[in-house]
Amino acid sequence: MLGFSGRYRGESVSVQGTGMGLPSLSIYVNELIRDYDARQLVCVGTCGALTGDLALRDVVLAISASTDSSMNRVRFEGLDFAPSADFALLRTAYDVALSRGIDIKVVPVFSADSFYSDRPELLARMAGFGVRAVEMEASALYTLAAQHGRRALAICTVSDHIETGEHATAAERETTFGQMVEIALETMVAVPERPGG
Repeated sequence: MLGFSGRYRGESVSVQGTGMGLPSLSIYVNELIRDYDARQLVCVGTCGALTGDLALRDVVLAISASTDSSMNRVRFEGLDFAPSADFALLRTAYDVALSRGIDIKVVPVFSADSFYSDRPELLARMAGFGVRAVEMEASALYTLAAQHGRRALAICTVSDHIETGEHATAAERETTFGQMVEIALETMVAVPERPGG
């Protein structure tokens, strides 16, 4: 898995692929924290819209992440842990987006274990409780950040609409998803590292 380090606006920033899904992301996030002392983790990726108020190419900030994964049930011995974003990163990303004229949405997401669900009615039930998008990593990202006292945020661009069946083309995915990356970079350099790890 490729990773790159460089500078953005004079600050050190690294970009690391994490693969797809909670287990894969968990490996990379654990190692980024353990081996490289990563303090702020901003994940960029795609999501599927679950509600009509989201459209293709909308940029969303995941304020919290429900999941069907058993990772936290095992970790907390059956208790439900509610993974959520770091507020400083969330607020800064929101402000950065607004300053650039981007109509950003702050939404609860669902981190699915399966890309192709055999139970689509469960996503509809989540939508009925206010969850507005589905992706595959935020729950693990937020849990590990909380465990290690780090800041974390997931930023997604809507690539598919579960309700309508619409989806972005491969060309659109390559050329129109840059806004979330710009928001992520500006956010990373604007928020100070958390004192004391």
